[in-house]
Amino acid sequence: MNPSDILTPPHWPSRFLRWYCHPDYLEDIEGDLIERFETDLAIKGPKVARWNYTKDVFRLFRPGIIRPLSGNNQLNHYGMFKNYIKVGVRNILRQKAFSVINIAGLAIGIACCLLILLYVNDELSYDRYNKNFDRIYRILHTYRSAENPGSLPPPSPEDFQVWGSAPVGPALQADFPEIESYFRFTSPSQLLFQYGSKRFQEDNMVFADSTAFQIFSWNLISGNPKTALKEPNSIVLTLSTAMKYFGYDDPMGKTITIDQTETFVVTGVMGDVPSNTHFTFDGLISMTTFHNWRPEIFDSWGYVDFYTYFLLKENSRIESLEGKIPDFIEHNGPDWYKTDNTIAFEPLSSAYLHSKASRQPGTTGSYTNIYIFSFIAGFILLIACINFMNLSTARSMERAKEIGVRKAIGAQRHSLIVQFLLESIMLTMLAALLALILVAFVLPFTRELSGKALYFSDLLSWPFIALFTGSVIFVGLIAGSYPAWVLARFKSSQVLKGRLKSSSGGISLRKALVVFQFALSMSLIVGTAVVFSQLKHLHTLDMGFTKDQMLVIDFGWDSKVQEQIASIKTELGKHPKVSMVSTSRAVPGAFLPDAGTRIESASGEMTMHNPGIYEIDQDFIPTYEIELIAGRAFSDDFPSDTTQALLINEAAAKLYGYTNAEDVIGKKFTQWGREGTVVGVVKDFNYKSLHSKVEPLSIRYAPTGALRRFSLKVAPEGMVTTLADLEQLWSQLVPHRPFIYSFLDDSFNRQYDADIRFGQIFTVFSSLAILIACLGLFGLTTYTTALKTKEIGIRKVLGASLFSIVTLLSKDYIKLFLIAVLIGIPVSWFAMNSWLDNFAYKMEIGPGVFIVAASICLLIALSTISWQSVHSALRNPVDSLKDE
Repeated sequence: MNPSDILTPPHWPSRFLRWYCHPDYLEDIEGDLIERFETDLAIKGPKVARWNYTKDVFRLFRPGIIRPLSGNNQLNHYGMFKNYIKVGVRNILRQKAFSVINIAGLAIGIACCLLILLYVNDELSYDRYNKNFDRIYRILHTYRSAENPGSLPPPSPEDFQVWGSAPVGPALQADFPEIESYFRFTSPSQLLFQYGSKRFQEDNMVFADSTAFQIFSWNLISGNPKTALKEPNSIVLTLSTAMKYFGYDDPMGKTITIDQTETFVVTGVMGDVPSNTHFTFDGLISMTTFHNWRPEIFDSWGYVDFYTYFLLKENSRIESLEGKIPDFIEHNGPDWYKTDNTIAFEPLSSAYLHSKASRQPGTTGSYTNIYIFSFIAGFILLIACINFMNLSTARSMERAKEIGVRKAIGAQRHSLIVQFLLESIMLTMLAALLALILVAFVLPFTRELSGKALYFSDLLSWPFIALFTGSVIFVGLIAGSYPAWVLARFKSSQVLKGRLKSSSGGISLRKALVVFQFALSMSLIVGTAVVFSQLKHLHTLDMGFTKDQMLVIDFGWDSKVQEQIASIKTELGKHPKVSMVSTSRAVPGAFLPDAGTRIESASGEMTMHNPGIYEIDQDFIPTYEIELIAGRAFSDDFPSDTTQALLINEAAAKLYGYTNAEDVIGKKFTQWGREGTVVGVVKDFNYKSLHSKVEPLSIRYAPTGALRRFSLKVAPEGMVTTLADLEQLWSQLVPHRPFIYSFLDDSFNRQYDADIRFGQIFTVFSSLAILIACLGLFGLTTYTTALKTKEIGIRKVLGASLFSIVTLLSKDYIKLFLIAVLIGIPVSWFAMNSWLDNFAYKMEIGPGVFIVAASICLLIALSTISWQSVHSALRNPVDSLKDE
């Protein structure tokens, strides 16, 4: 350091003082500081003097001394902001109509966004309640046939299924030290539960390994999580199931009789499975029970009835396991390996939204729907912001004189921008408060509509509150940015001389925004029409079988019913309203297994595939009116049909290489221990959802113990009386079992509940988006009509008709509408075709959909515009011309 620098004040504090200090005070303050520095230098030395000088510079950094940022006399802008708020409130109250339209539009837009946010958040939260969420995986399986192992291409995601065999889990844990534990559960079992006088058929009970509570974070209210499912004949009930049987009594240690033969001990009570999980159940039965019943299947790689999950050890990578899969399969299941079967691992995070595998243990979601609803939320909010910008810029002429006067007396451009942005944020805050009230009011209806557990409390977390507040301010800034920029650019000289006119840029922007609103509104109308047309198409499509007036009675494989199937069928068929009765394992729309089936090829070789399997009696085909295209159906005239005959559908015939159905008749088959010949081919019928094409199906005569349902074709007249009669008859024939029935068309159509719910939600939010667009259009029309009040009066005095005046006010919007139609047609066509790709059987989007949508959109727009236009045209011209 230069010695002379020690005797002078430090440089950087001096520079800082000169930067912030008001010019009027700088000379005096700096002189005083230098005098004090020299005194400290002489008495206390240079180090203390320099330190005191620096402290004094920073102590003086306060509002009374700091130079003004923009020519004001002080940094404290409290008075200025107070004035901005006053002016903003006055403008809001003065322009009540525009304020109500803006606040209502923004409120509806924000409310829609919040509701959709709750829906999307619920969809994205599936299975995340598990503390080991990131370490849980499940095993996927493929079952493909190949003459030579490895000859088939790698399986696609659609080739896998979640349903698999029992030995996979134990074998994986034995071979892979990275696996901490595994958990298996079966497909839901239908069991007759009885406790005292209470008797119900439970359709969602699963057999599960004792590691259930080790892998999944289910809340076990009573019982030991490590031992609750260890012993045979032990059962853990969900809270709602336990309440059904035991009320408020403690169920622990009590026994429940199942199927009138087995007694089970309640060893645990768990909270109901959270709604945001990809599979649910009403109770867990120990897997050791199932093992005691059927021990042979726990060593069979070919028996499929299990879903297997495993927990990866911490710091282990799933990639290290995936590379060992071929060796694992060859070592554990060589026969399985020869058929080109394999496994894969899927993280729990992909189970609900991303999985393409079949045979899911529960419902799956749709990322496409999440994108669609998110876009709708964004569009709704964007429309609300567009309305705000349109109305604000359109009203700019009304505030021109205010801006001119304020600029003339010294107002800076940036202060005007701040004022208008502050007014925009105030409107947005009011809209946000109203939106929260709307959400609280409509949330119960939204829960019913969406079928999801959505609660207002989900919006009360601190992260969400911070995000919501920030988003509201951001929306206010975005919505008010362009109007503020336009208004602040007004020149005071032109404004005060009355020469200011709307800029061509502002008019062009408003027109562009109106076109955008029209195009979006039309696209949403097209989307709504396509969704409901597709759903109608699904309901009216020829399924290939009769499902109307088909009553299905479920007896859950009851052994006592199995023993007297023939006599029960006879008695049910005697009812005058019942024309036909059949029995089967499955019915269309219900779950059915796959069966490894070999059928003789044209070259004489036995080809292996895994078609679905229906097990039926001889009356099933005629009862459901399924058409035969080759051969014959099962018949009592051929006793060997019960053990040596097989029917297949057209898809199965093609799978085995027969394009001509007649050629497969008489070919040999082997299936599940049964051998014989193919005796008939049925026409393809949609026994599964129309989301997929008809899959290969084999149909065989049901063996003893394989039947579960009666199908009754009943007359539609007097249905209530018919059901009462059948229930009474059932209580006489099967007194130990409840009368559980459903109509096939209802149960089959439940496969489309998610699609119907999607259509309803889509329609509601589309309608709200159109409503917001109409609000903006109404406000804009009101303003433009007000600007032409005197012109309308003059035209009426000169003899103009009502029609010509309405046309004058509407023609510009009609032109914009036509442009919007040209934009909306290709956009909506592309978007809805992408949605229709989820269906194997989809409607064709013809020009009629766009014509109807355009007509509806035009009608809505004209109704909105004409309301104000007709009102202005009907006014007495004297009222509009007498003021100046």
